[in-house]
This record gives sequence, C-alpha cells and structure tokens, in this order.
Amino acid sequence: MLSIPSSANEAAVATRLRASRQRGSVSVVAPVLREAANIEPLVRAVDAALTPLGFDWELLLVDDDSRDGSDEVARKLAPAYPVRLELRRAEQRDLSMSVLRGLRLARFDRVVVMDADLSHPPERIPDLLEALNESAMALGSRYAPGGSLDRNWGPWRRLISKIATLLAAPLTTCADPMSGFFAVDRSFLPEFGSLRPLGYKIGLELMVRGSLEVREVPINFQNRSKGSSKLTRDQQLRFLRHLSRLYRFRFPLLSRLACFGLVGASGFALDVACWQGLQWIGMEHRLARFISFWPAVTWNWRWNRALTFGDRAPAPRARQWAQFIVASQVGLVSNVGVYVALTGAIAFFDHYRILALIAGVVVGMAANFMVADRWVFHAGRSVETGTLSIK
Repeated sequence: MLSIPSSANEAAVATRLRASRQRGSVSVVAPVLREAANIEPLVRAVDAALTPLGFDWELLLVDDDSRDGSDEVARKLAPAYPVRLELRRAEQRDLSMSVLRGLRLARFDRVVVMDADLSHPPERIPDLLEALNESAMALGSRYAPGGSLDRNWGPWRRLISKIATLLAAPLTTCADPMSGFFAVDRSFLPEFGSLRPLGYKIGLELMVRGSLEVREVPINFQNRSKGSSKLTRDQQLRFLRHLSRLYRFRFPLLSRLACFGLVGASGFALDVACWQGLQWIGMEHRLARFISFWPAVTWNWRWNRALTFGDRAPAPRARQWAQFIVASQVGLVSNVGVYVALTGAIAFFDHYRILALIAGVVVGMAANFMVADRWVFHAGRSVETGTLSIK
C-alpha cells in the first residue's frame, strides 16, 4: 500500500484552499417548511449581501413538502433573482435530509446553509466565505466571542440551547456546535453514503463524521418575526437519538458501556422498587425478590435494545429477551463469584466487604455487557451501514 507523507497531504489541502479562494461563487441552501412569508425577504437579503460584492450566487430552497404556496413565491421571484425551489417529498419530513439534497444539487462547490426564517443574518455570509478560505467549514456562532442571541429569545429556549450545546460538547471543539448556519466546501465533505443525520442538526453531523476543521464567525441570532418555530418535542427526542449515534461513532466502546451502565442502574432502581412494593402488600421477601427480577430484566432488555444497541438490526423479540436473561445470569454469577472469591481469599476485602461488592458489580456488568454485545444484540450488521439515499 502506498503511504503518502503528511507533508504531501498538507500540500494537497493547501492547494484546494487556494483554489477555493479564487472562486467568487456560492450556493446558498435553505431548507423550507411552511416559510412562504419569509422567502421574499430572504431572497432580497441574500441578494443585498452578495451581489454588491460581485459574487456569482444562487439560492436553493429545498421545500420539505410545505404545501403553503412556497413554490409560487419562488416561481415569481425566479425571473429577477437566481432562486430555485426543489420539492422534497418523503414519508417523514427531515431538515437534515433536505440540506443534504441541497448540497447534492447545488451548482457551486462552496455552499452556505442557513435557516429560511431570517434568524441567521444573511449579511454575514461573506464573512463565512472568508473564513472558509482557511478551513473546510465555517460556522456562524452564537456563543463565540462577539456572538449573541436575540433578547426576545425566552429563558426556556436559552436553557434548552445551552443543555444541547453541553451534550454535544465532547464531540467537537466548537463553542456553538448546534449552529445551523455554516459554510462548507463540498470537496472536503465525507461521502453522503457515510452520513446518518436525524432531525435538524446537520452541521454537527458533518463536522463529526467528516472530522472537519471548523472556524467560527460570531453572529447575532435573531428571533423569527414571521411564521412559527418547528422545534417540537419530537424534534428534541430525535436530536437525542442523533446525538447517541454520533457518540457511538466517535467513542464506540465507551459510549455503549456508559449507556449500558445507565440502563442497568435504572433497572436496578426498578428492581428494588418492585421488591419493596411487593413486600409492602404482604408478599414474603424471597418470593418478592424472585418476582421483582422479571420486570427489571425486561426493562433493561427493552432499553438496551432501543438505546445501547439501537444501531443494530433487531432480532426477534422473544428470542432476544430470553438470551438477555441468560446474559443477566452470567453477569450475576460473575458478580457473586468475585465477591465470594475476594472476601474468602483476601483478608483486606473480607474486612472492607463493600469494596468486594463494588468489584463484583464491575466485573458482573462487564461480563453481562460482553455477552450482550457479542451474542444477544449481535445481528450481523448495523442499521447504520446501509446506503443513504438522498432523493
């Protein structure tokens, strides 16, 4: 296999960046969902930001089947401005898939992605393109020094934004990894088939899976003046699922272990609650202990199937549930075996039995995880390994 020196790689990157500096062209991609009232102001604002500077530009609106007249607005503007609308119809609306469609269909290699509701300032597009001359991705940042949020943004939305940013922080080095306002050079992007976006944080998807170097440009994020926000509880849950995918991609073993441990802890709490509850209604404690095991192990199986190993093709439920019970017994035997061995053979652990118990729990969980990973949830292929189709 031919090995290319790192200096050669650096020279190739520098050549591509010099070429991008010479291109005064850009495609602006804006995903659209019921934004008919904002399209004309957006077109005029993009025109005011780019035309006086001599850019050859286009605005590509990717409509996620709005059916609100957005196509008519774009058609009326097309004779005077380089704007076109691409209609995307799919079983489920998805902002990320709309953006990927736009990236594929854009005329130019340098692409700016922004919201259609004017929350992202079009006048900062030239600054993003300037920053793109130095990196593969430029990000409009609310939290970089000099960035800000609209004063009308309520405390609840600010809190949600901060929590989401903290959750994504280990995946990137950006101050605002949740930003949807960014510029990329398509020649630096990973193959579309390797992407697995879900929801509305396509910028985070690109920077993590593409390992893109990012430069941040401070922006003032404005609250929308027309239309309504599309941020629903379903979107927030999809973001958490998307985040779990990215953690599995960036930290495959560690993220699975952490998730497995959290599910196990919640199952233990359920086990204890059931055990205590059954005794409270008069059941003998040993029988209560036997019965409480079953809802707890079923809980653990269900959430490990959905979260810890949710990227793997599902096996038949009844068979997998039975296998998980076997795996739990392996973990239990390992747990108790370590405790008995340590307290029986080493005086220190016999004196500090809580340490022996902790060691048993750790070994038991590791054994349980190994059996679950290699046998219970092993399904031959990952759900995420198929080819992504961007229609």
